[in-house]
Amino acid sequence: MCLAIPAEVISIDTASDTAVVSLGGIKKQISLTLVEEVAIGDYLLIHVGYALSKISPDEAQKTLQLFAEAGMLEPSP
Repeated sequence: MCLAIPAEVISIDTASDTAVVSLGGIKKQISLTLVEEVAIGDYLLIHVGYALSKISPDEAQKTLQLFAEAGMLEPSP
């Protein structure tokens, strides 16, 4: 089973087609090769270092809340 998790884009490097995303204070560099027109503040579904798709901020928060309720993440403030 594969699991993708939403994370917020905090910076973009267009030269390398990568971005840094943040989830609960953890920052990770990911590839943007599979997603077009990404902007800082967007939420992306991330799986093994690749952005799979963009999702709305509301959907991201709902998903993160479900992960928190399942004990997989710290609850959001």
